[in-house]
Amino acid sequence: MGFKKYFIFSIILIVAIFGYVYSLDLGEYTVSVFDYTLALPVAAWLIVPITLLALATYVHILWYGILKYFIQRAISKDYETIIKSIKSNLLEKDDTFKFKTVEFKNLFSILAQLKLEVQANRFSCIDEELNKIVASIQDIKDGKFVSDKVIKLTETTKLANLNMLNKVNEQIDFAVDVLKKPENFSTNVITQSFENVLAEKSMTTIKKLYKNIKLDKEMSMKLFEKDVENNEFGFTSEEILKIVKDLDYDKNDYLMLAKKYETILKPDQIIELFEKLSSEIEDAIPAYLHVLFEYEMIDKARDLLVNSKNDEYTAFKALLDLKEAGKYYNLEAISYK
Repeated sequence: MGFKKYFIFSIILIVAIFGYVYSLDLGEYTVSVFDYTLALPVAAWLIVPITLLALATYVHILWYGILKYFIQRAISKDYETIIKSIKSNLLEKDDTFKFKTVEFKNLFSILAQLKLEVQANRFSCIDEELNKIVASIQDIKDGKFVSDKVIKLTETTKLANLNMLNKVNEQIDFAVDVLKKPENFSTNVITQSFENVLAEKSMTTIKKLYKNIKLDKEMSMKLFEKDVENNEFGFTSEEILKIVKDLDYDKNDYLMLAKKYETILKPDQIIELFEKLSSEIEDAIPAYLHVLFEYEMIDKARDLLVNSKNDEYTAFKALLDLKEAGKYYNLEAISYK
């Protein structure tokens, strides 16, 4: 029974009892306390304890009703907060939350120590914002770029980084923008942007952008491969020299570089390039010897080998001996170590 019905029926009961007793005409009853005297009909004295009991009941019901209201309100608020914490967890944010109830506080303590993952299957709940967040995360993991207007991501999170990679892969012009101002982006976003620009843009565009980023060996090799494929507007020998001098190339890297450019540079260009490299970088000498032998510059090769130590460049010395003996030897079969 609700409070309203209880109140009405209790009043009706009190009035009925009063009316019935009053109809019995039992007269009055006088109560004296010190100098104070009160005379009331017996019917009135009879309903006093009933009325007091009813009032006490009203107060009891109202008290626990108010208490229940605040408890339910606290639970409702904590439920909303726990949903917010789930959203924060999914978006990889490090937000703090306060709870009014011990149970939800303990639940949050458990969830805060776990990493929630969005599954590939369909997700649905009554919270539309949570549905949108989950759907957006699923899209990001599927390789789609999700705009900041849809969900707000913290830039330093893995999810935001993955979303940025998706944008780079979807929008080549954005990849170009990344290379224009690489200081605003993470290393893997820069690398992916560089690879996409290499694949889709011309050497004219690439030559304007590559200087903005710090190349590693793998990136530089891909850059040189692009140059080999599009040498009409490619690098000059001076530009190639400047690029490799800033990298930690080993002997094999220089040999690979020499073999790439043998197909596009003129003999005097590649000889000049590797002569400069070998004069400054010792690890480039085997590549220079390779070029000299490739273009039958035997005298230059001999001068270089004669001035080397006995245990250096032994493969090339063997090749030189074979050539001077009039014997042909396949250069690709020689070890350059």
